[in-house]
Amino acid sequence: MAEKKAFVLRVNPDMLKELEIWAQQDFRSLNGQIEFLLNEALKKQKRSKAKDQKSDGSDQIQ
Repeated sequence: MAEKKAFVLRVNPDMLKELEIWAQQDFRSLNGQIEFLLNEALKKQKRSKAKDQKSDGSDQIQ
């Protein structure tokens, strides 16, 4: 298993409560839920960058 680094995250109380509820609904710990959401955001970002690169190359007129 990869080593994980601990860090402090400041979150507004309302957002924290929503994340706790969401984590419970998904049967995850709060930490697990935040990690899951960050991983999903990274995957989505990589997908959109790949689409941008494809469209940049195909839009050129030669």
